[in-house]
Amino acid sequence: MAPIPPGSRQRCTLCQVEIQGMVGGNDLVHFSQGAPGSRAKLWARVCQYLRTPEQCSQCLNQDATRRGEVVASDYYAEAPVIDLSNPLG
Repeated sequence: MAPIPPGSRQRCTLCQVEIQGMVGGNDLVHFSQGAPGSRAKLWARVCQYLRTPEQCSQCLNQDATRRGEVVASDYYAEAPVIDLSNPLG
């Protein structure tokens, strides 16, 4: 897909996030909840799980050169361990 022009937004038909084009190519992803993030974060949390060629062809975030490097903090954190052996604390 073509780059998103700086200042404009495109909505992904699959996951419904909005990607805002930024000067320099570091696009900003507006999630439905929480703070805006990067294309790498979107890939780590959503796009990597697409299964069919049809889904991938509709995704706005399939170009690895535009999403940048995915780092550990882009993924969801593991849930904390809860000790259920002592319910009163």
